[in-house]
Amino acid sequence: MQVALGEAARALGRTRPNPVVGCVIAKGGEIIAAGHHVKAGAPHAEAVALARAGAAAAGADVYVTLEPCDHWGRTPPCSEALIAAKVRRVFIGMRDPNPVVNGRGLKRLRRAGIKTEVGLLEQDCAALNEAYIRYVRDRRPLFVAKAAMTLDGKVATRTGDARWISGKAARDRGHALRNVCDAILVGRGTVSADDPRLTCRVPGGRDPVRIVLDTEARTPTTANVVRAARRSTAPTWIIVGPDARPAKRRGLEAAGAEVLECPERRGRIDLKRLAHLLYEREITSVLVEGGPTVLGSLLDLDLVDKLHLFVAPMILGDRRARSVIAGEGTARLAHAWRLHTVTYRMVGADLEIVGYPHRR
Repeated sequence: MQVALGEAARALGRTRPNPVVGCVIAKGGEIIAAGHHVKAGAPHAEAVALARAGAAAAGADVYVTLEPCDHWGRTPPCSEALIAAKVRRVFIGMRDPNPVVNGRGLKRLRRAGIKTEVGLLEQDCAALNEAYIRYVRDRRPLFVAKAAMTLDGKVATRTGDARWISGKAARDRGHALRNVCDAILVGRGTVSADDPRLTCRVPGGRDPVRIVLDTEARTPTTANVVRAARRSTAPTWIIVGPDARPAKRRGLEAAGAEVLECPERRGRIDLKRLAHLLYEREITSVLVEGGPTVLGSLLDLDLVDKLHLFVAPMILGDRRARSVIAGEGTARLAHAWRLHTVTYRMVGADLEIVGYPHRR
C-alpha cells in the first residue's frame, strides 16, 4: 500500500475533478505491476496495473488506495475489471466518499467471491486525497494558504518591500505546492505590488490555473499574470464583480485572460460564492498566495482548510509594517483559530509550520 500511495502521489494536481489513485498487484510476496490514474478521462489505476500484469493478475492480491469504482463514467467500472482478471484479494485504503461510488465497488467484489479488506493505511490515503474529499463532501475546493512572515508576524515593510522574507529553499517549496494544486489565488493588490507570474518553476512541473480577485477589473492587461495565459497551458481567470466596466473586461479578455463574474459582498468578491463557482469549474484545490486581506477574509469565513506558514529568522520591529493576516479576527482567545495535526520542519533557514485551522 505504501508503494500504491507513492504511485498515486505522482498525479497530484493533475486529475481534477477525480481523486489521485495508485494500484499495486502482487503475487507470492513480489510486486508484479503498479500503476496510477494519470488524468480525468484516462484509465483508472486498477486498469493500468491490470494491463501491465496481464494474465499474471489471476490469483494475485491487489492493493488500491481508494475503493474501486462500480459505475460507468468516462471509463469502465474498475470492479468489473478486477473480477474479470480473477484476482484473489483486494486491499483498499479507504472507501470513496463520493455517494456515486461509496460501497458499491466493495459489494460487487464481495458478491463475486473476491476477499476484500478496507482501511489499510487509511489515514495516509485520506491525507493524499484531502482535496477530493473536501470537493465531493462540501461541493467546494480545498483552500490551502501559504504565507511567509518574520518572527514578529510581518509580511512586508511599511513601504511594501517583501523580497525576500523567506529564503530560496522555502520559495522552492512554494513552487512545489503550486505543482500539486489545481489553482493559485491572489488579490489584485498582490498583482499591483509584485507583478507575479504565478507559474510553477519545478522541473517537469505544470502551471496551476491562475485566479485574480479584481472586483472592478483594474488588473493591467500588461500584467505578467495576464500575459502568462498566452504562454502557458493553464488559463488566467480574473474574477470581477457585476459592476465591473465592460470595456475593462473586454480588454482583459483580448489580452488572453478569461473574465468570470461573481456576486459581491460588502464591496468585495463574495468568497463563498467564489468557492461554489470554482466547484462548478472542477477545481478541487486552491493555493492561496494572496496578501493579508485575502487570507484574512478567507479565514473569517472558515474557508482556510490548511496552512503552510514559513517563519523567517528576521525581525522588522515596525508596528506600521504589514501583518501576515488582516481580517476581522476575534476579540476572545477562546474563539481563536488553533492549528491541529501540526507538523514542523526546517526548510533552509526558515521554519515551515503546516496545520489545519479550526476554531470553536
